[in-house]
Amino acid sequence: MTIEQPAWTGMVSVDDTALAVTDTGGTGTPVVYLNGSYASQKDWRRVVTDLGDGYRHITFDERARGKSKTATDYSFEACLRDLDAVLKARGVERPILVGWSYGALIAMHWAARNPDRVQAVVSVDGALPSEWLDDATQEQIRKLFRRLGPIFPICRPLGLAARMSAVQHAEINIELNQLCAPAALDPVCDQVTAPTRYVLATGGNLGAEAKVMEQLRANLDPVIARNPNIQISAKVPSNHSKILRNDFGAVANAVRETVSLG
Repeated sequence: MTIEQPAWTGMVSVDDTALAVTDTGGTGTPVVYLNGSYASQKDWRRVVTDLGDGYRHITFDERARGKSKTATDYSFEACLRDLDAVLKARGVERPILVGWSYGALIAMHWAARNPDRVQAVVSVDGALPSEWLDDATQEQIRKLFRRLGPIFPICRPLGLAARMSAVQHAEINIELNQLCAPAALDPVCDQVTAPTRYVLATGGNLGAEAKVMEQLRANLDPVIARNPNIQISAKVPSNHSKILRNDFGAVANAVRETVSLG
């Protein structure tokens, strides 16, 4: 018998920070949403509404994003610890992980490391194998973020920046690209045993031309060929930035698809 969980909104402590968490409660299948690099939990509201009351929806802001506190560590491993902390604090077992962009990479890594603790994964235009950045390109990224630093306060409400320094912004972007190199990401995808569905956007994105983004999405083909647990649920008209706003229905349908497999 499933015990009904009360709705809850509050802060969850982890490391030297605290995360703003919202849990709708109920007895439905728990769905945990993982945000893009600088986004907040508010970006999921359309998906949550589409899925409705039959699910227990858990959203949270990563450290230095949204209403969460700042920290000294913004590494990818810190993000994985944040997910662990939220699951433990809310008593969630075997959730469906739904990640967009950076959050999709978190979902795939966590599912690969915890095969018995995850029910399914929905990756929204993220966790896409891409080529390794050479030293010159990494330095270009650092220079770019140093130039952009003065406008970060304007970008934060739009989900385009976090409460981090220019150096910290650059380093998490470089780390993200390193983690998406085929040599790093392919073994992770190969280890995923939970039903996994990708919802892919089309066209370009801020900082990436349409041709580049489409090549990244095509890089999934050998991943899918190797691992039958991973499939594409839909490819939608929206670009990377607008997919949760315009094609939330496809994301919700991918969640329903994974539930039907269980």
